[in-house]
Amino acid sequence: MRGKRAPKRKIIPDPKYNSILVAKFINQIMRNGKKTLAQKIVYQCFDMLQEKTKQKSVEVFEKSLRNIAPSVEVKGRRIGGANYQVPIPVTGDRKNTLAFRWLIEAAKNKKGKSMAEKLANELLLALNNEGDTIKKKQDVQRMAESNRAFAHFANYKRR
Repeated sequence: MRGKRAPKRKIIPDPKYNSILVAKFINQIMRNGKKTLAQKIVYQCFDMLQEKTKQKSVEVFEKSLRNIAPSVEVKGRRIGGANYQVPIPVTGDRKNTLAFRWLIEAAKNKKGKSMAEKLANELLLALNNEGDTIKKKQDVQRMAESNRAFAHFANYKRR
């Protein structure tokens, strides 16, 4: 690695719910710098969640994210000429990043509705531990479980 590590930027909470997590989600949805469009999609999604669940939409969002976020993932490591899929625990921001990525991808793959509706449906499914995002999480964790024998390579350093 050359140079210094890039400093971590402060993210301003979103204006409506005053939540940093929601602001990060909006930033993930945003394409080509169109933040107002991304905010509109997320806020419509949250309004639909509130109607369907009769609970605070931010709480539903956070519970769904907790259900989606993985605890372990696999990372490819090259050791002695062979590639191993090494299970590594997922920590902090990476959990949210993966959850956001899987959620948006699952919503994009659905057809026929607006993005806000697709996101709301996917979040409701995740709340009940169902849907494509939960399936993706289970696949990742199953992969980590099957490669548990290579866990001792997790902190392997080349000498």
